[in-house]
Amino acid sequence: MASSNHTFKTREDYKKQKEIDQARKDGLIPAAVDEDGREINPHIPQYMTNAPWYLSTDGPSLKHQRNWKKGLHTQAGEWIPKGQKGHQANKYRKGACENCGAMTHKTKQCVERPRKKGAKLSNAEIAPDEMVQDVVLDYEGKRDRWNGYDAEEYDQVVERYEQVEKYKRERAKAKHLEKLKRRAQREAAGERASSSSSSSSSSDSEGEDEDETKLKETEEAGFGQVKMRIRTTGGGATGSVRNLRIREDTAKYLINLDENSAHYDPKTRAMRGDPNPQKDPKKGFFHGDNLVRGSGEVADFRSLNMHIQEAQEKGQDVHMQAAPSQAEMLHAAFRERKEKLMEENKRRLLEKYGSAAGSKPDEIAGLGQTEAYVEYDRAGHVVKGSQPVVKSRWEEDVFPGNHTSVWGSYWNDGAWGYACCHQIAKNAYCTGRAGIKASKANQEMLLEMQRLEAEKRGGSTGTDKPATGYKPSNTWGESSGHVELDPEKLEEAIIAAKNKQASKVADGAEEKKRKFNVVYDDDTTEEQMEAYRIARERGEDPMKDPKAKNDDGYELV
Repeated sequence: MASSNHTFKTREDYKKQKEIDQARKDGLIPAAVDEDGREINPHIPQYMTNAPWYLSTDGPSLKHQRNWKKGLHTQAGEWIPKGQKGHQANKYRKGACENCGAMTHKTKQCVERPRKKGAKLSNAEIAPDEMVQDVVLDYEGKRDRWNGYDAEEYDQVVERYEQVEKYKRERAKAKHLEKLKRRAQREAAGERASSSSSSSSSSDSEGEDEDETKLKETEEAGFGQVKMRIRTTGGGATGSVRNLRIREDTAKYLINLDENSAHYDPKTRAMRGDPNPQKDPKKGFFHGDNLVRGSGEVADFRSLNMHIQEAQEKGQDVHMQAAPSQAEMLHAAFRERKEKLMEENKRRLLEKYGSAAGSKPDEIAGLGQTEAYVEYDRAGHVVKGSQPVVKSRWEEDVFPGNHTSVWGSYWNDGAWGYACCHQIAKNAYCTGRAGIKASKANQEMLLEMQRLEAEKRGGSTGTDKPATGYKPSNTWGESSGHVELDPEKLEEAIIAAKNKQASKVADGAEEKKRKFNVVYDDDTTEEQMEAYRIARERGEDPMKDPKAKNDDGYELV
C-alpha cells in the first residue's frame, strides 16, 4: 500500500509495490497494519487508503475515513436539570439583561416581571446567572421525548395518592366503629326505652342508609370513572376504557381467517376485497373498501374522464389535468343538452303514442252536455246536425286472419293479396313464409306439368306459354308485335269508336270514371285496341290538320 508521501518512485520500486499488493490480496503475506495496530483490508482501493497531503501520515491508515465527530455528542446521563443558579454579581454588567441583570439572556428573553426601574438603572437586586450547559445532541437525542426526565419525580404523585387512599380507609374504619358503638348502646338500653331508642335509631339508620344509597347510585352511574375516547381497530368507532373487553366490533382481518380470502394490507389498514363474498350482502358486516371507494362522486368523476377522452378522440382541444374547470363546464353543458334531447324525445313519443301508465280518459266527460242540435231517426242515424267526419274510406291498420300486413300490400297477376304470405283470398288465414314457399312450389309444378303435356303433343316445351288459367289482358298494355287483325272486325271497331266519340261530343259530358269495385266481363280485342289507336285525338301532332293555321300565322306547305 502506498503512503500519503507522494515521493518519486522508480520503475523497479513501483513494480515491487504492485507485487506486494497482489501478494497481500492473495494471502501470501500478512496485511498492512495502521498506526493503531489494526489490519487494513488489502482489497480496499488505494484512493481510500491514501490520506490527503495535508495529513502527516507515514504509513497506510484509515483514520481519515472514520467519523471524528462520534464522541462529541452529549450523553443522556449528562443532562443538567433546569433551575440551578450560578454566579450572582453585585452590580450591573455590560451586556446583561436590562430588567434583571443576568448575563445568560437578553432583555427580550427575560421571564421575570418587568420592573418599574430595571437593574441597569437601579443597580440593585441583580439576578444570578442561570446554569446553561452547551448540549450537543445527536439525531436520536434531539427526538427523544424523555431526554432529561427523572423517573423519581413520579414518586411524589404515587405518594400523594397513597395518602388519599390511607385517609379514605381511616375514615371508613372510623365510621364502622361508630356504627358498632351505636348498635351496642341500643342493645344495652334494653326494652325500657325501646320506643324512644327505636325512633332515634331509625332516624340514624335512615341517615346512614341515605348516604349509602347515594354512594351506590353514584357508583352505578359511573360518575367516578374516567372515560377516555379511543379509536378501535374496526374503524372509526369510539369506546371507553371500561368496556374495552366487550368487543362490539370485529377487526377486518378477523372476519375471515382463510388464507385465500381478501388481502389485508397492515401498513394502510386496507382490505379492498370482500372477505365473505359467498354470504348474503344484506346480512354482511363488511363488504370491502372498494364498496366505499366506488361511492359518492366517483361515478361522476369517471363519467367526466370518459367524456373528455371521447372529446379528445373527436378532435376537441380539452384536457382534464391542464384545464379541469373547462372540462367540467363542457361536461355539464353536454349533460344538460343530453337531458333536453331525452325530454324532447319522450314528449314526442307521448304525444304520438300516448302513455299506458298515465291516467285513463274520463268516460263520463264524453257524455257531457252540448249545445249542438242533432236529430236521429229510429235506426240511430243522424238526420239533421253535424255528421261524423270519416277519416278514410277504407279501414286502416286492420290485420285479419293473423296477418302481419294489410290487404292490398301484395300484387300478382292482376290480383291483390297479403305481402306476408302471398295469399290472394281476402278471408284466407296467414300461412307465413311456408305459404310463400308453397305458392312458388305450386307454380313450378304447374309449369312442369304444362311442359310435359306439350312434349307429349310434340309442340313446344311449354315454358314459353303462361300457366294454366292465366289470360293476358290488353288493358294493361300487353300486346304482341305479330298479331293478325281481321279487316272486317277492324273496320267495325273503327266505326264504333268514331260513333262513341261523336256521342260524347254531342252529349257534352264525359262518361263517368270506372269505379273501384266495377268488374267488366267482356275483354278488349286486338281490333278494338287498333281502332282506338287510329281514332284517338293527337293534339300534339303538327300534321293533324295541315290546312289549319298555326298560332304564328303560317300555313304548312
